[in-house]
Amino acid sequence: MGNSSLSLRFTIFLSLSFAASSSSSSSPFYFFKSSPSSIPKATPSDLLSLLGPPSQSSSVNPSVADELKSCFKFLVPFIPVSNQKYPDSKSLSYRRSLLKSQKDKENELIWWPPEPVLELARLAVDSGGDPDSIHRALDPTVLPVPDVEGSNESKCQLTRTPYGRRFINQELNSYLEYLFKLIVERGPSVGLEVSLNRFDLFHGHLFIATDTGRLGILFHAKEYPAYDNELFPVNMGYCQKGSNVTYDDSMNLRNILWLAPLPSNSTKAWTAPGVLLVLDAHPEGIIYRDLIPEYVNFARTIYEDDLGEVVVDVNYLNTGNPQPDYQIFIC
Repeated sequence: MGNSSLSLRFTIFLSLSFAASSSSSSSPFYFFKSSPSSIPKATPSDLLSLLGPPSQSSSVNPSVADELKSCFKFLVPFIPVSNQKYPDSKSLSYRRSLLKSQKDKENELIWWPPEPVLELARLAVDSGGDPDSIHRALDPTVLPVPDVEGSNESKCQLTRTPYGRRFINQELNSYLEYLFKLIVERGPSVGLEVSLNRFDLFHGHLFIATDTGRLGILFHAKEYPAYDNELFPVNMGYCQKGSNVTYDDSMNLRNILWLAPLPSNSTKAWTAPGVLLVLDAHPEGIIYRDLIPEYVNFARTIYEDDLGEVVVDVNYLNTGNPQPDYQIFIC
C-alpha cells in the first residue's frame, strides 16, 4: 500500500481478521490457502528469474515456471533472450530511427530505455545493490507535497513523507512519468482499467532485486477501494474517504512490475531487455497462493520488500486545481 509501514499492515490485519471471522468461505476475505503438494512453493526470486536471462530462468522449477507464466500479462511484448546481440548505447538511437509506428517506439522505450535509465540500471548492479547509489542521483532540493485532489481536506497524507525530491537528470523523471502513462494506456489490453488519481494509480516502489541487483519498480493500482458493507467492509482511514474505486475482479491485476534492462556484472554487455507486465493474482493462481501474504490477500498486494531492497517510493500526483497538473515526487 502507499505507506507500507508495519503499523498500517497491523491495522489492516486486524480489520480483515474481523471481516473474515464474519464472512463465509465464498467471501473475498476468506483466508485459507491450499498448495498442491506436488508443486513446490513459488518465491519472489522465481518470478524475477523468469523475466531474466536463461541462466536465471532455467533455474526455476518447470512446474512453478509454467504456473507463474500463466499469471504474466505483458503490457509490452516479452522478448526472451535469443541469439540476437543486444544493442550497445551507440546503436540504440539508430535502432529507434528505424521504428515507424508509435506502438513500436513505446515498446522500444521499455526494452531499451534512454541512456540515463540504462546508466542508473548499471549503477545498481555495479554498486552491489547499494541503495545509496540511487539516492546520490537525486536532487537534494526538498519539494513539499501539495494538496492532491482534496487530500488535505480529508486529512490524508498519500506519501511516505510530506516532501519529495526528483532526479537531477530530468530525463529520468520524464521516464517515470512515461511508465505511469503507458500503464494507463496499455492496461485495458489485459483487462486492467486504471486511472491516474489518488485512489487508484499514483505510486510505485523502486527496488533493487536481492540476488541480481536488477532495478525495478512495483506499481500498485486500486490503492484505496471504496468502503462497501458487502464487497469491501474495510476502513482504510482518511485516504479512502471519497473513493470511487470499486472492489471487483480488477483487484487481481493491481500489481504492475517494471524491470530495467539487466547489465552483465562482468562485462559492458546487457543480458536482458526491460520488461513491463501485470502480475495476475487471481485466487486460483500461484501468485495469489504463494506470493501474497494471507493477511492482505483481500487486497491482492505483493509487497515490494519481498522483491528486493526498497530504495524510494515514486509518486505521480495530480497537484492541479482545477486543471490537472501531474508531477513526480520521490519519497
